[in-house]
Amino acid sequence: MRAILGSEGRPAVAGVTAGVVLLAGLAAAGPGAKAQQTGRPQELQQFVAVEAPVVVLRNVKVIDGTGAPAKENQTIVIRGERIASVEPSAGARVPEDARVLDLAGHTVIPGLVGLHNHSYYTAAGGRAAQLSFSGPRLYLAAGVTTIRTTGARHPYEELNLKREIDAGRVIGPTMFTTGPYLTGQRGSLTMTRLNGPEDARRVVRYWAEEGVSWFKAYTEISRAELAAAIEEAHKHGVKVTAHLCSVTYSEAVDLGIDNLEHGLFANSEYYPDKRPDECPPGFLREYENLDIQSEPVQRTIRRMVERGVAMTSTLVVYEISVRDRPPIDERVFEVLAPEIARDVRAVAEQRRKDGLSPAILKKAMEFEYAFAKAGGLLAAGVDPTGYGAAPPGLGDQRNFELLLEAGFTPVEVVQIMSANGAKVLGISDSVGTVEAGKIADLVVIQGDPEREGHIRNVRIVFRRGVGWDSQKLIESVKGIVGIR
Repeated sequence: MRAILGSEGRPAVAGVTAGVVLLAGLAAAGPGAKAQQTGRPQELQQFVAVEAPVVVLRNVKVIDGTGAPAKENQTIVIRGERIASVEPSAGARVPEDARVLDLAGHTVIPGLVGLHNHSYYTAAGGRAAQLSFSGPRLYLAAGVTTIRTTGARHPYEELNLKREIDAGRVIGPTMFTTGPYLTGQRGSLTMTRLNGPEDARRVVRYWAEEGVSWFKAYTEISRAELAAAIEEAHKHGVKVTAHLCSVTYSEAVDLGIDNLEHGLFANSEYYPDKRPDECPPGFLREYENLDIQSEPVQRTIRRMVERGVAMTSTLVVYEISVRDRPPIDERVFEVLAPEIARDVRAVAEQRRKDGLSPAILKKAMEFEYAFAKAGGLLAAGVDPTGYGAAPPGLGDQRNFELLLEAGFTPVEVVQIMSANGAKVLGISDSVGTVEAGKIADLVVIQGDPEREGHIRNVRIVFRRGVGWDSQKLIESVKGIVGIR
């Protein structure tokens, strides 16, 4: 079965969504039967764009996530949940029983692996909501097929949500869940306020046994508490990342941490009056003139690289509070609940006038670029918190643009946002790149991200070989993000 192409090389079939080939009957012969076979509720079948034993994506450009140059006119064969082959269309073997999508003018990249992608969301006015309905749909619609939540407000809800997605009863990405935040006695009321190292061990032990795969330490934790948490987590085969401040990056690396979040934005070690186990308020404002090539900064980078400590870029959640930046993507306000959109828009406009210095964002970009070029493992995630202008999925797409601004090429950015995240999670043998034998987590984008500089035009997102209609998923959550 082949798509019919219009005069501009785009699918011209009745019932298409923004140029995507959504042929009648392509999802499956008998959606009710398919839903019954997969355990998927009938009402979710409407969001499936394509599902068949063998699916072929013809004539696509492929940015495969390995760091290799993009390849034009490729054909990808998906058999079941896995990629069977990726080869030039000119000599590609197309199985006779395949469902064929002729996707000239489209680009395929690996499913994105979001390494700071909470299952909750915060917004202006002190709002906070667990997004167990809209969050997973937005992530998947944007091309994010795997997430690590990187700090949980409701760990049991996350664990149960993960199980529901795995069982096919809820739409969403593959989830790596985290335990409750680990912080000190001065920390937030929503977090575990530790009272010494033994308290850290107790909390970590409990949640590791409950099934979380990561922990996140937060800004007020002490070195002794962090050391205890890392040691106990590693005993249980669980890893630790952190949004730090009281503890410096170099100290955390020496303690054996696995990952560090937010790059320069959370590393207080260059603050002139930094005291042990204390978080200096406003330390970022001292970094406007920080020399990223200086020995203290380069020493931190070398130590992280030598110890194999990964770093997560979350540029978008900081950019929204930097003055003189471009306006927030209007799609953000379209998905938010109206009252939330109103308040978020007001704060965004104010931050463009009196927010953080653009020089600090530039220094953070330089730090991440220097880390990656020194051999560091840089991944990325959205962090849908702050005042709410970087929601799930849409914020991940903005990160692509910000990493380009930081100096990376589109090929490098795809690798950072897919393969590198898979490496941090220890799943790079099965996802993160477009290669034969890998699980078919793929993103079909209308257009060419190398030329256009963005990945906003996602059309179909394959997770484990099932293609989901991106636009339908977004439509299903418009006006409710932030409350459901």
